[in-house]
Amino acid sequence: MCFSVLALSLLLAGQASGHALFDAALPVQLGPRPFFLVDDMPAGALKEGLQACAAERGRYRSSRLSIGHRGAPLQFPEHSRESYVAAARMGAGIIECDVTFTRDLELVCRHGQGDLHTTTDILLGPLAERCTRPFAPAEFDADGRLLRAADAECRSSDLSLAEFRQLRARMDAHNPQARTVEEYLDATPRWRTDLYAGAGGQLMSHADSIALFQQLGVDMTPELKAAVVELPFQGMDRRALALKLLEDYRAVGVEPARVWPQSFHEEDVRLWLAEGGDYGRQAVMLDGATDRGQLMPLERLAELRELGLRYYAPPLFALLALDGEGRLTASAHAQAVRELGLQLIAWSLERSGPIGGSRPSWYYQDVEAALQREGQVLEVVDVLVREAGVVGIFTDWPATVSFYANCD
Repeated sequence: MCFSVLALSLLLAGQASGHALFDAALPVQLGPRPFFLVDDMPAGALKEGLQACAAERGRYRSSRLSIGHRGAPLQFPEHSRESYVAAARMGAGIIECDVTFTRDLELVCRHGQGDLHTTTDILLGPLAERCTRPFAPAEFDADGRLLRAADAECRSSDLSLAEFRQLRARMDAHNPQARTVEEYLDATPRWRTDLYAGAGGQLMSHADSIALFQQLGVDMTPELKAAVVELPFQGMDRRALALKLLEDYRAVGVEPARVWPQSFHEEDVRLWLAEGGDYGRQAVMLDGATDRGQLMPLERLAELRELGLRYYAPPLFALLALDGEGRLTASAHAQAVRELGLQLIAWSLERSGPIGGSRPSWYYQDVEAALQREGQVLEVVDVLVREAGVVGIFTDWPATVSFYANCD
């Protein structure tokens, strides 16, 4: 790898978005993982360059290339204060709050409106009575075969904001074969950890997240989630919800250039571009395709570009491909999107367990054959930046991308 090429690509990414690439609001502490990954890489120029960087660099800075996906949920409960602070300390220049709402129409940070039963301790306390579907244990036949999986559904919209604040965040997991609530929640994947969950993380309202992110000196990318309740809800429809999200930033005077509102729903993005003013100009069109055949057609992306769209964010597999020798490279889709004048953001790195594990990774799909060991996650980052030209990477462990961005 030529680090002068990397430096140029990162500089251009920062210039294209209208911002300096690095910030220095917090002392960045990467921890051991990026260096473990470098040591685990196959031999080659990229490994040698990153090893030299690790040996020479004494201080690391935050980078907008590194986007804290729900904070740092590889090891911290997602969308908790603790997860957000960890992401900032690992150099994430932008942090995500997924946005949904409570019964009293307050905006809160949760990945889904109906996920409290797997991401919080609600089933362990009196607020379990408020859940849409209380916990039901798994059922088995006489031979021990599973007849019905354990089940529950607890929604943010089941609670007021005051009640929501009583909950504590947990690592997102559940055991479908559980006979008790305790068994149901005792299911964190072995490649994650409960070490930092402790007594549970502090849940955040959307306004709380904005205040914290300002304090941490990071930029913000709120994602408006789909509602599981029928809209309008308590008089609020999707349009009002999308504009309310932007208003939370306007109300406290956050600089619009520090906010990247995002959505998988094209109508949200169109609304923000048309009526969001300065806060809508950095709207991000997320692509929820489950395989290459479902990616947004280039014609639709071109139409959105004409309306003012600047950022498009597909899943990792959409931006990666294999060349004629089976090596990782950028996809034709990545090149075509950039030719439309759109900037690329990728999601989500270090989300699906170790590379080379026993189960297939949805995030890598048909390029997984080229990935055999965990250290190759840095090869993925290198291809995304140098060849696909991404300006941001959502990551469950921001230190990995922050380390790469610093090695210039």
